[in-house]
Amino acid sequence: MNYLSEARILELEEIARQIRVESIRIIHRRGSGHPGGALSAAEITAVLFFDKMKHDPTNPQWEDRDRFFLSKGHASAALYVALAKTGYFPAEDLLNWGELNCHLQGHPDRVKTPGVEMSAGPLGHGLAVGAGVAMAARMNKKRCRTYVMLGDGEMQAGIIWEAANVASKYHLANLVAILDYNDVQLDGSVHDIMPLEPLADKWRAFNWHVIEINGHNIRQVRDALDLAEEVHSQPTIIIAHTTKGKGVSYMENSSKWHGAVPTAEQLDIAMRELNEAGGAK
Repeated sequence: MNYLSEARILELEEIARQIRVESIRIIHRRGSGHPGGALSAAEITAVLFFDKMKHDPTNPQWEDRDRFFLSKGHASAALYVALAKTGYFPAEDLLNWGELNCHLQGHPDRVKTPGVEMSAGPLGHGLAVGAGVAMAARMNKKRCRTYVMLGDGEMQAGIIWEAANVASKYHLANLVAILDYNDVQLDGSVHDIMPLEPLADKWRAFNWHVIEINGHNIRQVRDALDLAEEVHSQPTIIIAHTTKGKGVSYMENSSKWHGAVPTAEQLDIAMRELNEAGGAK
């Protein structure tokens, strides 16, 4: 594993904070969006795009790039902020998110937006797409890796488990699923609506390598991604335990903020809390 210095961890934590700040700002400006799941995925997104993945914003179609699929496409705000910050398109484009002629829409569109690998919408499809892409990469003798971010609500979709079975059968060791396990979905707690546990055992039964982490701990996220590269005979799932709406007190662990928009007053509170977390005055 590649060692992360404390200075680098602080840099990535700051990037994650910025992803939260900008995600909430653009959701407020647009008047629509899904803040809870964007905030819970901030550290994972930061580590992937700013530290781990092999990609080139100046050449989005580079054949040897790693691929990232946002299966939980409603968390597009975090993805768009990361893409803008890494240089796939100007940051000013974020201000036009959702407008008729803007390439940034509520759910990602691979045809319109540089850096987006899959058009999202219906939940559950990302892992199947990722498995196909990982298989194609191996057939073409490419060393690129495929990362798929999943939401815990979409674990209830049958296609997830069909894809898991296919990935296991074909020993797709270049495929890494990352579960944003915040235990809150559209209308309540996942454990109340359709319990997933014992989740790790289920994935092991499908012959996946399982790693469980705190999804808000930068070192744990990076170490898990590094460990996945050392697995050569099976796909890996990283079960990242997270908090819905992480970083904003009134959003945390609340299904209300799956798809709600903060008012101007609530935006000010969110900005104050996130700025205090970053040491801003």
